[in-house]
Amino acid sequence: MTTDLIEISIENPEPAAIRRAADTIRRGGVVAIPTDSLYMLVADPFNLAAVGKVFAAKGREATRSLPLLVNDLTMVEDLTTEVTKRFQVLARRFWPGPLTIIVQASSNVPLKLTGNTGRLALRQSKSPIGNALVQFLNMPLIATSANMSGVPTCASGIEVFGTMDGRLDLVLDGGHCIGSGATTIDITEPYWRIIKHGVIEERELTEVLKGH
Repeated sequence: MTTDLIEISIENPEPAAIRRAADTIRRGGVVAIPTDSLYMLVADPFNLAAVGKVFAAKGREATRSLPLLVNDLTMVEDLTTEVTKRFQVLARRFWPGPLTIIVQASSNVPLKLTGNTGRLALRQSKSPIGNALVQFLNMPLIATSANMSGVPTCASGIEVFGTMDGRLDLVLDGGHCIGSGATTIDITEPYWRIIKHGVIEERELTEVLKGH
């Protein structure tokens, strides 16, 4: 596989670059993009070949799920068995932002995407590029860190290219991009729990979820 690299503005992404990335995703390709915190790999979650390419690109175990980027609650409704009150409270308070919420996946979601767990991680980010792609394609996108499993996430487009050349179809190079990752919360059980610590602290979640 030949990996292409093109430059893009993180804050004001050029329409031509967004179209190029969207076309690549439509064809089942994997694209690396800079976001509000980290470089991410994005792809079509409903294309099983594309899902497989993401797992292969990262060397990721098939038992680990792949998170999705969404842009509104309407999109979420098609992805989960139920948009619970707890979910709505969290989304209203922290989205768009650095909170990933794990829910029960609906039958619309390929089981392979969930790592055969039936659970799905969702986030609405502040990334202009990520949001532009979701809006342009009118569908959620796989969004997982741009790195080989077990290796630190790349801090620039050039680093992504150097590390993952031949494993991806396209890298959108927005220069240096590094920041604290998102907090991940699992709300599929009666008692919620933090799966991964990040920018949003546990005390903030506790305060918001009182009574829910």
